[in-house]
Amino acid sequence: MKKVFRAFAVLLALCCLLSSCGESGVSDPQAEVGTTVLEDESESNALVDALTQDSDVVYANDDEDSVVTMYLTVSTGNSSDNTNHTWTEVNAYSTYYYEENNLEKYGVEGILQVGDESGPQNGQFGYTDFAPNCTVTIRGQTSTRSPQKSYKIKIKKNKGNWREQTVINLNKHVYDSVRFRNKMSYDLLKTIPGAFSVRTQFVHLYVRDMTVGGSGQFEDYGLYTHAEQINKTYLRNHGLDENGQLYKASMFEFMRYADNIKLSSDPDYDKAAFEEVLEIKGSDDHSKLIEMLDAVNNYAVPIEEILPKYFDLENYFTWFAFQIITGNTDTNSQNFYLYSPRNSEKWYFISWDNDGAWEYYEETAIEGETPGYRYNTGVSNYWGVILHQRVLKSDTYRQMLDDKIEELRNTLTKERLTEMVNTYSAVVRPYLFGDIDYNYAPLVEEEFNAVIAEIPNEIDYRYELYKASLESPMPFYVDDPVLLNNQLTFGWEACYDFDDEAVTYQFELADNYQFSNPISVQENLVTPQAFCEALPAGQYFFRVTCRNESGYTQTAMAEYEAEDETTYYGVICFYINADGTIVRG
Repeated sequence: MKKVFRAFAVLLALCCLLSSCGESGVSDPQAEVGTTVLEDESESNALVDALTQDSDVVYANDDEDSVVTMYLTVSTGNSSDNTNHTWTEVNAYSTYYYEENNLEKYGVEGILQVGDESGPQNGQFGYTDFAPNCTVTIRGQTSTRSPQKSYKIKIKKNKGNWREQTVINLNKHVYDSVRFRNKMSYDLLKTIPGAFSVRTQFVHLYVRDMTVGGSGQFEDYGLYTHAEQINKTYLRNHGLDENGQLYKASMFEFMRYADNIKLSSDPDYDKAAFEEVLEIKGSDDHSKLIEMLDAVNNYAVPIEEILPKYFDLENYFTWFAFQIITGNTDTNSQNFYLYSPRNSEKWYFISWDNDGAWEYYEETAIEGETPGYRYNTGVSNYWGVILHQRVLKSDTYRQMLDDKIEELRNTLTKERLTEMVNTYSAVVRPYLFGDIDYNYAPLVEEEFNAVIAEIPNEIDYRYELYKASLESPMPFYVDDPVLLNNQLTFGWEACYDFDDEAVTYQFELADNYQFSNPISVQENLVTPQAFCEALPAGQYFFRVTCRNESGYTQTAMAEYEAEDETTYYGVICFYINADGTIVRG
């Protein structure tokens, strides 16, 4: 049943094209044999849209619980490609270090070879290579602060490929306590109509360090997961248009970003500024992107006209529903790609980095997070994104999202998820609790067993939070406090309620984040504003709670992390300086 909707759309598009070849079914005698004559551009676009889907064939030989053994010999290269470093240097710094110092990531050259536990094998990639065939750098963002690093291995030009790929992403997933959440999501996505996935592979890595200070012997680096790089090669391998537009979101909320996103022909075009919002992975013709963003930010045009014109509805709602129902919350402004083929106005979401999914039980039972609905769960998590907010304000589109979520609930059954969890945990367990990874394992084995037992229930947990988010007022932004005429003014956005229920606000101000002995408590406010007398210099905290007529509550889109690493949602910290100026914490 996979992609039945798509198959029907393709058939319909082809029928439309054939019917337009000539009147009364008579084809154009000037047309070459086997060539379809397109009456206009819209028909060409319709066919492209109908054919834009992920390829089943690319996953045909996947063996989801297999482990590929890779051998990586690293050596110091040259300054021209920034590989003139030692392996120790490569592993010494986080991505933040490079960003803060405006440096390119240090790299080394490498010889990558594939084999089995006895060593590199004849007929496998790199077996006959004695000169470097790749370069190696660390990969990731926050995870690069961990002593265990993930690696990006780029196979050199004319050195072949591994499974039609020239970039190998070896992810340690240091913040994923079970080490298979990302792979599990991708293996599910490749079976879901309307979704795009990537190929994944468990990898056992051995590294031989031939740089200064290295041992010169292969050392066991434990288990990694490879996730296929989304780039032009990916598009080609998946039957998509490698010359189309492809962007990776980086704190991108579908605002217009006029200072950043410009045509490449614009005299003020700054690629670095552009990529603060969207990393360019495909064509540098940004006209189609700008047209879409102009439309999304044009509130004079109903979203019901914008969404079907610029987005594939099946893909959009499938992507949206999957993130919500699996709890992959770090996807509102990042961790996704936007793709658009040539000869099409439509954009498609491609998931990226799913290791934040499937962890509700762990967050609450193991890490001690407050269970239940918060502003970063359900649809509330996406309220700050212009596109999603406009979609969610439409009764029609909320129903389409609900229908897709129900469809996924019926597809991602407990039985299916249990089988997958059992398969992956059997692979991961010997490595995670073996000699290499044990000292870095976030959970002891007893906790690991409890967590994996609850993963199949994730859909139920997230579904309840999703339903609660529909009943609750939406989260809101707060303004910085303002001191005027010896009075502090606090303001915030008005709460939005899907059922148009009346809302009231409770304002609380204190000198501690637990709000014991509050300075001011103001209840049943009907306007998004509160006032209090000027305060002496010091650190303060405030929070605003919105309540609708049904009794559901919501907080501001803010959080404060205490010294014990406990997160307090909806809490805003600010400082009053001796001169009366106010700085938000």
